[in-house]
Amino acid sequence: MAELLHITERSIWEAARESGTYEMSTRGLTLREVGFIHCSLRRQLPAVAHMLYDGWDPAKLVVLVIDSERLSVPVRYEPPEPAAVRDGGGSDDSGDGPGDGDGEHGGAVEEFPHIYGPLPVTAVVDEEPWSWDAPATAPKSRDQLRD
Repeated sequence: MAELLHITERSIWEAARESGTYEMSTRGLTLREVGFIHCSLRRQLPAVAHMLYDGWDPAKLVVLVIDSERLSVPVRYEPPEPAAVRDGGGSDDSGDGPGDGDGEHGGAVEEFPHIYGPLPVTAVVDEEPWSWDAPATAPKSRDQLRD
């Protein structure tokens, strides 16, 4: 199982559990608006959480643990701006892990998993509480992702 993480507002996740699918891309933007759901690897999550939800009550947040093998839609590892990879030819939709990360940024660019379609609630294998005790730093290169 490739473990993907997504931090979201607890109330939005609870509504998705009732409907059967989760369709938010990131805070305040839907899958329809963005085209994919932003996810993180475990070591990327603290920086993402601080960027999106800094100052939020952690009780209002939940971390979704997603089993990529339970998805029927593509997962691509891309820089935060996936157009840079598509334009530069570095995307990897195998779902097996980070791609080459060369994109238009020149050199190693940190890549994040993106889910290109709705997230079925059955693909979420765990829900974890969020804690601000996690450090706010994240790896900057693909080599650091392998450590």
